[in-house]
Amino acid sequence: MSDELASGLRELAQDAEIPPSVSGAEIRLRAVRRRRRRRTAVTVAGACAAASLALVVALNLTGGDREDRPSPAASPTAPPSTPSPAAPDATVDLTRRVLTVAGRELPISSGSARYPTATGRMTVVTKDNVKTLTMYTGKYMEKVAWVIGLRAADGTTNFVGTLMGDEKAPGNYDVTTGWIGLRRDDAEWLYKELAPGAVIEIGGATTPTPAADLLPSATEGKVLPGGTGGAATYPGRTATTPVPTTPSVVAVPAG
Repeated sequence: MSDELASGLRELAQDAEIPPSVSGAEIRLRAVRRRRRRRTAVTVAGACAAASLALVVALNLTGGDREDRPSPAASPTAPPSTPSPAAPDATVDLTRRVLTVAGRELPISSGSARYPTATGRMTVVTKDNVKTLTMYTGKYMEKVAWVIGLRAADGTTNFVGTLMGDEKAPGNYDVTTGWIGLRRDDAEWLYKELAPGAVIEIGGATTPTPAADLLPSATEGKVLPGGTGGAATYPGRTATTPVPTTPSVVAVPAG
Protein backbone atom coordinates (compact mmCIF):
# COMPACT_ATOMS: atom_id res chain seq x y z
CA MET A 1 0.00 0.00 0.00
CA SER A 2 1.36 3.41 -0.93
CA ASP A 3 2.12 5.91 1.74
CA GLU A 4 -0.44 8.27 0.35
CA LEU A 5 -3.22 5.68 0.62
CA ALA A 6 -2.31 4.76 4.22
CA SER A 7 -2.21 8.38 5.22
CA GLY A 8 -5.61 8.99 3.64
CA LEU A 9 -7.16 6.07 5.55
CA ARG A 10 -5.81 7.28 8.88
CA GLU A 11 -7.20 10.74 8.26
CA LEU A 12 -10.56 9.23 7.34
CA ALA A 13 -10.59 7.07 10.53
CA GLN A 14 -9.73 10.01 12.73
CA ASP A 15 -12.48 12.08 11.17
CA ALA A 16 -15.04 9.26 11.81
CA GLU A 17 -13.96 8.54 15.42
CA ILE A 18 -16.58 9.69 18.08
CA PRO A 19 -15.08 11.06 21.24
CA PRO A 20 -16.30 9.43 24.51
CA SER A 21 -19.25 11.22 26.19
CA VAL A 22 -17.77 10.84 29.71
CA SER A 23 -14.39 11.27 31.15
CA GLY A 24 -12.05 8.49 32.17
CA ALA A 25 -12.71 9.11 35.87
CA GLU A 26 -16.44 8.63 35.36
CA ILE A 27 -15.83 5.36 33.52
CA ARG A 28 -13.76 4.03 36.44
CA LEU A 29 -16.50 5.04 38.94
CA ARG A 30 -19.11 3.17 36.95
CA ALA A 31 -16.97 0.07 36.95
CA VAL A 32 -16.67 0.20 40.76
CA ARG A 33 -20.46 0.48 41.10
CA ARG A 34 -21.01 -2.57 38.85
CA ARG A 35 -18.68 -4.66 41.02
CA ARG A 36 -20.55 -3.62 44.19
CA ARG A 37 -23.89 -4.57 42.64
CA ARG A 38 -22.55 -7.98 41.69
CA ARG A 39 -21.30 -8.59 45.27
CA THR A 40 -24.65 -7.50 46.76
CA ALA A 41 -26.55 -9.83 44.42
CA VAL A 42 -24.32 -12.74 45.38
CA THR A 43 -24.81 -11.99 49.10
CA VAL A 44 -28.61 -11.81 48.78
CA ALA A 45 -28.71 -15.02 46.80
CA GLY A 46 -26.67 -16.75 49.50
CA ALA A 47 -28.96 -15.48 52.24
CA CYS A 48 -32.03 -16.72 50.37
CA ALA A 49 -30.46 -20.11 49.89
CA ALA A 50 -29.63 -20.32 53.61
CA ALA A 51 -33.20 -19.34 54.56
CA SER A 52 -34.63 -21.94 52.21
CA LEU A 53 -32.40 -24.61 53.71
CA ALA A 54 -33.42 -23.60 57.25
CA LEU A 55 -37.11 -23.84 56.29
CA VAL A 56 -36.66 -27.31 54.84
CA VAL A 57 -34.90 -28.49 57.99
CA ALA A 58 -37.61 -27.00 60.21
CA LEU A 59 -40.36 -28.70 58.23
CA ASN A 60 -38.58 -32.03 58.44
CA LEU A 61 -38.15 -31.69 62.20
CA THR A 62 -41.81 -30.74 62.83
CA GLY A 63 -43.31 -33.38 60.59
CA GLY A 64 -44.24 -31.43 57.47
CA ASP A 65 -47.03 -29.01 56.73
CA ARG A 66 -49.73 -28.14 59.24
CA GLU A 67 -52.23 -30.42 57.47
CA ASP A 68 -49.85 -33.36 57.98
CA ARG A 69 -49.27 -32.75 61.66
CA PRO A 70 -51.22 -34.94 64.11
CA SER A 71 -53.93 -33.08 65.95
CA PRO A 72 -53.13 -32.36 69.59
CA ALA A 73 -54.50 -34.84 72.06
CA ALA A 74 -57.96 -33.90 73.23
CA SER A 75 -58.09 -32.71 76.79
CA PRO A 76 -59.77 -35.21 79.11
CA THR A 77 -63.44 -34.47 79.63
CA ALA A 78 -65.31 -34.92 82.86
CA PRO A 79 -67.32 -38.16 83.07
CA PRO A 80 -71.03 -37.72 82.40
CA SER A 81 -72.92 -36.92 85.56
CA THR A 82 -75.47 -39.39 86.85
CA PRO A 83 -78.91 -38.13 86.00
CA SER A 84 -81.06 -37.19 88.94
CA PRO A 85 -83.91 -39.61 89.66
CA ALA A 86 -87.32 -38.53 88.52
CA ALA A 87 -89.56 -36.86 91.06
CA PRO A 88 -91.69 -39.39 92.97
CA ASP A 89 -95.44 -39.56 92.45
CA ALA A 90 -96.00 -39.37 96.21
CA THR A 91 -93.94 -38.71 99.34
CA VAL A 92 -94.31 -39.86 102.94
CA ASP A 93 -92.96 -37.84 105.86
CA LEU A 94 -92.93 -40.19 108.83
CA THR A 95 -91.94 -37.39 111.21
CA ARG A 96 -94.94 -35.23 110.28
CA ARG A 97 -97.19 -38.28 109.69
CA VAL A 98 -98.23 -37.02 106.25
CA LEU A 99 -98.49 -38.63 102.80
CA THR A 100 -98.42 -36.02 100.01
CA VAL A 101 -99.74 -36.79 96.52
CA ALA A 102 -101.29 -34.68 93.74
CA GLY A 103 -101.25 -31.60 95.97
CA ARG A 104 -103.11 -33.33 98.81
CA GLU A 105 -101.76 -34.16 102.27
CA LEU A 106 -103.19 -37.32 103.83
CA PRO A 107 -102.59 -38.01 107.53
CA ILE A 108 -100.95 -41.37 108.21
CA SER A 109 -100.03 -43.71 111.03
CA SER A 110 -96.87 -45.75 110.46
CA GLY A 111 -94.73 -48.30 112.28
CA SER A 112 -94.00 -48.16 115.99
CA ALA A 113 -90.58 -47.87 117.58
CA ARG A 114 -90.49 -51.66 117.75
CA TYR A 115 -91.64 -52.08 114.13
CA PRO A 116 -90.23 -49.08 112.22
CA THR A 117 -91.36 -48.27 108.71
CA ALA A 118 -88.70 -48.77 106.03
CA THR A 119 -87.63 -45.58 104.26
CA GLY A 120 -86.45 -44.89 100.71
CA ARG A 121 -87.98 -45.00 97.23
CA MET A 122 -90.54 -47.73 96.66
CA THR A 123 -92.64 -48.66 93.63
CA VAL A 124 -96.28 -49.69 93.50
CA VAL A 125 -96.27 -53.36 92.47
CA THR A 126 -99.67 -54.72 93.59
CA LYS A 127 -103.16 -53.44 94.35
CA ASP A 128 -105.66 -55.44 96.42
CA ASN A 129 -109.10 -54.25 97.46
CA VAL A 130 -108.76 -56.52 100.52
CA LYS A 131 -105.62 -57.97 102.10
CA THR A 132 -104.77 -59.44 105.51
CA LEU A 133 -102.19 -57.41 107.47
CA THR A 134 -100.93 -57.51 111.05
CA MET A 135 -101.49 -54.73 113.59
CA TYR A 136 -100.14 -53.41 116.93
CA THR A 137 -97.74 -55.92 118.56
CA GLY A 138 -97.91 -58.26 115.58
CA LYS A 139 -100.24 -60.71 117.38
CA TYR A 140 -103.42 -59.47 115.74
CA MET A 141 -104.40 -59.50 112.09
CA GLU A 142 -107.15 -58.00 110.05
CA LYS A 143 -108.49 -57.88 106.51
CA VAL A 144 -107.55 -54.39 105.35
CA ALA A 145 -109.31 -52.57 102.50
CA TRP A 146 -107.72 -50.65 99.62
CA VAL A 147 -104.20 -52.06 100.02
CA ILE A 148 -101.34 -50.87 97.80
CA GLY A 149 -98.25 -53.11 97.74
CA LEU A 150 -94.83 -51.44 97.56
CA ARG A 151 -91.36 -52.78 96.76
CA ALA A 152 -87.92 -51.15 96.98
CA ALA A 153 -84.95 -51.84 94.70
CA ASP A 154 -83.36 -54.05 97.38
CA GLY A 155 -86.50 -56.22 97.61
CA THR A 156 -87.96 -54.63 100.75
CA THR A 157 -91.77 -54.67 100.67
CA ASN A 158 -94.43 -52.65 102.45
CA PHE A 159 -98.10 -51.72 102.20
CA VAL A 160 -100.43 -48.73 102.36
CA GLY A 161 -104.03 -49.37 103.41
CA THR A 162 -107.03 -48.50 105.55
CA LEU A 163 -106.49 -48.22 109.31
CA MET A 164 -110.05 -49.19 110.26
CA GLY A 165 -109.44 -50.16 113.90
CA ASP A 166 -108.29 -46.69 114.99
CA GLU A 167 -109.03 -43.83 112.59
CA LYS A 168 -107.81 -41.35 115.18
CA ALA A 169 -104.24 -42.64 114.80
CA PRO A 170 -103.47 -41.20 111.31
CA GLY A 171 -101.74 -37.87 111.82
CA ASN A 172 -101.51 -38.32 115.62
CA TYR A 173 -99.64 -41.48 116.64
CA ASP A 174 -98.14 -44.66 115.15
CA VAL A 175 -99.66 -48.08 115.76
CA THR A 176 -98.85 -50.35 112.79
CA THR A 177 -96.19 -53.01 112.40
CA GLY A 178 -94.47 -51.00 109.67
CA TRP A 179 -97.12 -50.52 107.00
CA ILE A 180 -98.71 -47.12 106.38
CA GLY A 181 -102.28 -46.68 107.61
CA LEU A 182 -104.79 -44.14 106.27
CA ARG A 183 -108.35 -43.17 107.04
CA ARG A 184 -110.77 -45.20 104.96
CA ASP A 185 -111.80 -42.42 102.56
CA ASP A 186 -108.17 -41.37 102.03
CA ALA A 187 -107.10 -44.97 101.43
CA GLU A 188 -109.80 -45.47 98.82
CA TRP A 189 -108.88 -42.22 97.03
CA LEU A 190 -105.17 -43.09 97.03
CA TYR A 191 -105.93 -46.61 95.76
CA LYS A 192 -107.58 -45.09 92.68
CA GLU A 193 -104.95 -42.36 92.29
CA LEU A 194 -101.76 -44.48 92.16
CA ALA A 195 -101.26 -46.95 89.34
CA PRO A 196 -98.75 -49.83 89.29
CA GLY A 197 -95.30 -48.39 88.59
CA ALA A 198 -95.91 -45.19 90.57
CA VAL A 199 -93.08 -44.23 92.92
CA ILE A 200 -93.47 -43.33 96.60
CA GLU A 201 -90.52 -41.85 98.49
CA ILE A 202 -90.62 -42.47 102.24
CA GLY A 203 -88.50 -40.33 104.56
CA GLY A 204 -88.31 -39.01 108.09
CA ALA A 205 -88.40 -41.09 111.25
CA THR A 206 -91.06 -42.64 113.42
CA THR A 207 -91.80 -40.60 116.53
CA PRO A 208 -92.15 -42.95 119.54
CA THR A 209 -95.45 -42.68 121.37
CA PRO A 210 -96.79 -44.50 124.44
CA ALA A 211 -99.47 -46.10 122.25
CA ALA A 212 -96.97 -47.42 119.76
CA ASP A 213 -96.48 -50.89 121.23
CA LEU A 214 -99.60 -51.19 123.39
CA LEU A 215 -102.85 -52.84 122.39
CA PRO A 216 -105.83 -50.71 123.54
CA SER A 217 -108.03 -52.66 125.96
CA ALA A 218 -111.14 -51.50 124.09
CA THR A 219 -110.09 -53.62 121.12
CA GLU A 220 -109.38 -56.87 122.94
CA GLY A 221 -111.29 -59.78 121.46
CA LYS A 222 -112.27 -57.69 118.41
CA VAL A 223 -111.16 -57.75 114.83
CA LEU A 224 -108.12 -55.48 114.42
CA PRO A 225 -106.41 -53.98 111.36
CA GLY A 226 -103.15 -55.70 110.49
CA GLY A 227 -99.62 -55.37 109.00
CA THR A 228 -97.71 -58.01 107.03
CA GLY A 229 -100.21 -60.62 105.84
CA GLY A 230 -101.33 -64.00 107.13
CA ALA A 231 -104.42 -65.22 108.97
CA ALA A 232 -107.10 -63.01 110.45
CA THR A 233 -108.29 -63.02 114.08
CA TYR A 234 -112.01 -63.17 114.71
CA PRO A 235 -114.11 -63.55 117.88
CA GLY A 236 -114.02 -67.16 119.03
CA ARG A 237 -110.73 -67.87 117.21
CA THR A 238 -107.18 -67.71 118.46
CA ALA A 239 -104.51 -65.63 116.80
CA THR A 240 -103.04 -68.75 115.24
CA THR A 241 -106.28 -70.17 113.80
CA PRO A 242 -105.92 -69.94 110.01
CA VAL A 243 -108.64 -68.22 108.02
CA PRO A 244 -108.59 -68.23 104.19
CA THR A 245 -107.61 -64.88 102.77
CA THR A 246 -109.92 -63.01 100.46
CA PRO A 247 -108.76 -63.10 96.82
CA SER A 248 -107.56 -59.76 95.53
CA VAL A 249 -109.61 -57.95 92.95
CA VAL A 250 -106.65 -56.18 91.34
CA ALA A 251 -103.14 -57.62 91.24
CA VAL A 252 -100.12 -56.90 89.06
CA PRO A 253 -96.86 -58.86 88.82
CA ALA A 254 -94.15 -57.68 91.22
CA GLY A 255 -91.77 -55.34 89.37
